[in-house]
Amino acid sequence: MQTEEFQLEIRQNKFNTIQTMFSLDRSSTLIAGPCSIESREQLEQVADVLVRHHVPFIRGGAFKPRTSPYSYQGLGAEGLRMLSEVGRQYGLLTISEILDPRDVQDGAEYLDIIQIGSRNMSNYGLLKEVGTSRHPVLLKRGYMSTVSEYLLSAEYIAAAGNTNLILCERGIRSFDNSTRNLLDISGIALIQKETSLPIIVDLSHSLGRKDILLPVAKAVLAMGIDGIMLEVHPDPGNALSDQQQQLNLHELESFLKAIRWDKDS
Repeated sequence: MQTEEFQLEIRQNKFNTIQTMFSLDRSSTLIAGPCSIESREQLEQVADVLVRHHVPFIRGGAFKPRTSPYSYQGLGAEGLRMLSEVGRQYGLLTISEILDPRDVQDGAEYLDIIQIGSRNMSNYGLLKEVGTSRHPVLLKRGYMSTVSEYLLSAEYIAAAGNTNLILCERGIRSFDNSTRNLLDISGIALIQKETSLPIIVDLSHSLGRKDILLPVAKAVLAMGIDGIMLEVHPDPGNALSDQQQQLNLHELESFLKAIRWDKDS
């Protein structure tokens, strides 16, 4: 059965690590950038800080799946091209979300990692398409999915032959609205125990707030995860999406200092 083969493949450590995929030295990585790509100037401001602090990845949303059709939907393919150009200019690896199987080719051309977002975790046509592409893929957990359902979605990608697969815990829905989502620490530990897939944590979407970002980051890094993702914007108060959870550039630098990122670079 496919499931048995997938589980066996995980146990035999056939999946590439983030370090192997991109020739990185650190045991954990960091991905940062704006929720939505708004302009080249915005990306360059963020990229300048990332390069100075040896952060290898820049992220940015080009296709934005929003709850409301009247919310900012992103720049689409133009945003991907913009992110790619800034990445090459600053020597940064790039990651952004793709929503449609028809956009996978563009994603593979412009991005170092194609992201499959929470809302598309069960978009099986898209999962199969990125699986056959063999391009590095970051798969976010659906915000209402179980760990088992999440791993079966990952199996769609792996069964198509793609071993460049990264998981991302971004929080699940809960009755408690103190944070945007509930960060499932036990789910992370379970995935680490049962698979060899690299897993990172999206702190910004898990929490939806900045005031507890640092202690939660320290907690998940202590678990030995493969990296963290967070949102950064030069002027969060005027961002076109997720204003409340994006760090400004000064806050990013303070955060990196607090987790001793530069010291370990």
